[in-house]
Amino acid sequence: MKCKQWIFALLMVFVMTAGLTGFAQAQTRNYHIGVVTGTVSQAEDDLRGAERLMEEYGAVADGGLIQHVTYPDNFMNEMETTISQIVALSDDPLMKAIVVNQAVPGTTEAFRRVRERRADILLLAGEPGEDPLLIESAADLAVNSDFVSRGYLIIWAAKQIGAKTFVHVSFPRHMSYELLLRRRLIMEEACKDLGVTFVFESAPDPTSDVGIAGAQQFILEKVPAWIEKYGKDTAFFTTNDAQAEPLIKQVLAYGAMYPDSDSPLRGYPGALGADLSDTQKDFSLIVKKLEEIVIAKGGKGRFGTWAYSMGVSTTAGLGEFARRVLDGEADIKDFDALLDAFGKFTPGCKWNGTQYTDSNTAVPAENHYLLYQDIYVFGKGYLGTTELEVPEKYYAIR
Repeated sequence: MKCKQWIFALLMVFVMTAGLTGFAQAQTRNYHIGVVTGTVSQAEDDLRGAERLMEEYGAVADGGLIQHVTYPDNFMNEMETTISQIVALSDDPLMKAIVVNQAVPGTTEAFRRVRERRADILLLAGEPGEDPLLIESAADLAVNSDFVSRGYLIIWAAKQIGAKTFVHVSFPRHMSYELLLRRRLIMEEACKDLGVTFVFESAPDPTSDVGIAGAQQFILEKVPAWIEKYGKDTAFFTTNDAQAEPLIKQVLAYGAMYPDSDSPLRGYPGALGADLSDTQKDFSLIVKKLEEIVIAKGGKGRFGTWAYSMGVSTTAGLGEFARRVLDGEADIKDFDALLDAFGKFTPGCKWNGTQYTDSNTAVPAENHYLLYQDIYVFGKGYLGTTELEVPEKYYAIR
């Protein structure tokens, strides 16, 4: 179902009042919720979701509910630090839930250690970067972007905006993630079925020795050559947040396509040089401003995004869901209640999703869900992807 833009001016009073009420109520609760995200440089949207929760319920330091910490940018080499930061939250006797988004490698081990110390703490994982069966064994709930449906829908969207070639940019670490690899395989099959040429291009891992800056510079230098090689009717996609900005910047400058992002904040503001200070964090205003710039730069009908950030929505949505479970307003296994919690921070937008099903056993997981929303193309509007029926064959690809 399509997301409807909402008018910020009409809702401002309500949102401010609700936020103040939420914070006032937070001061009467006798528990805390830990929220762990990446930093601004690695995963800005995830961190902004934590800030949204603190706006709503207050920070622990100010007498509120939310205790926010970040894990290192180079989390692959500093895994023990990541684990320690998560586990340390359980030292707080009032800690009753921990949300990690993105749940990078090490989260499963951290959850196991927390569970050994404190069986009373709810453990929620957003966008797990470990094997699904591993995180499912340790978390009370895991949530991913619907990589199966999107593996098909992103290619379908690329086709709709005129792409003849689809370039998937990634690196070995991400391709070792079962979900990301499976999405790539689905994309390859969808390209065959829809008549689009699939190409895989390797890029440096931002957590490697080259760092974020080196990985971004690689993209800046390589994209012009890729577009010259594959043509302007080429759609680009990256698995890494830090590489989205240089990719969008160069794809727009050299006339190619970027059909989808799971957030209008994922790379677009920096790539477009957009000043969003006057948007009041209202995603309808953010999308409008970005759309004006994309069109002015010649990208009309060739660049797409979700209307709301998956990173912000997942951090904030899981935090809200944890709060509702702790307050007895929802059950941890209630999928509709989970969708409703996500909807709190995406007014006018309904979420679609399904249970994660293991590709080997074909058994649906009771504590792992996949979620997605419609694709909005700048200068064109919503494509109606949430109304499409994804062919069943793609769910069996592994």
